[in-house]
Amino acid sequence: MSKLVFITGASSGIGQALAVRFFQAGYRLALAARRTSEVDAWALAQGIKADSYQVYSADVSDSHSIVAAGQACLAAQGVPDVVIANAGISIGMDTAVREDLDVMAQTFATNNVGLAATFHPFVDAMTQRGAGTLVGIGSVAGIRGLPGHGAYCASKAAVIAYCESLRGELRASGVKVLTLCPGYIDTPLTRKNRYAMPFLMQPADFADQAFAAIEAGASYRVIPWQMGVVAKLLRLLPNALLDKALAGRPRKHRQAEQ
Repeated sequence: MSKLVFITGASSGIGQALAVRFFQAGYRLALAARRTSEVDAWALAQGIKADSYQVYSADVSDSHSIVAAGQACLAAQGVPDVVIANAGISIGMDTAVREDLDVMAQTFATNNVGLAATFHPFVDAMTQRGAGTLVGIGSVAGIRGLPGHGAYCASKAAVIAYCESLRGELRASGVKVLTLCPGYIDTPLTRKNRYAMPFLMQPADFADQAFAAIEAGASYRVIPWQMGVVAKLLRLLPNALLDKALAGRPRKHRQAEQ
């Protein structure tokens, strides 16, 4: 039987691009999304055969929902070879605004608790098999904090630290953990950004490089590599210089401004 990949956030952007790339490589697809009918319509348009994929209805911000989707996948399709916790949200926030605290809670529920809940159903099964890869989608935004982007930056920094912790926990089990940190990818999440996005990539190009990193057994990868260089330089900048460099940078749209 061909290999199996489980992908969250499969209804748009990076999730769809990853699904296409894995299908092209001969994988069966397990796709988790809230908008299942849209995924079915998209798969048909892509020429993905009905017996090559299955869609699971799931809201990643609801742990019970995404855990149930993972359990359904195990029952229907077996243990995945690769699990990609891709679903995430990006909303600007202002700590002085009360409702934006709820935005931060929503961001962490999706980007962090949802990521762990995505992995949860598969950890024991992969460990018993002694093989598998868990992929967490972080971001270069998790390397330094950006003004107005506190919830997203903090959540992605947490993704990076969480995946590093999980990698150490599973090191002896044969299960690999890969942290992927995209730069700017042309998706619905980024098109409303009102600031410059250097090295902007198309989702298909990101998916090609992500697939290569997964197949190579990497543990950490920034895509594209140019953003990795930028991120390292930003990490080395003293706070005073970073603050000066970011002064006047437009802030991320808040939820009320969407």
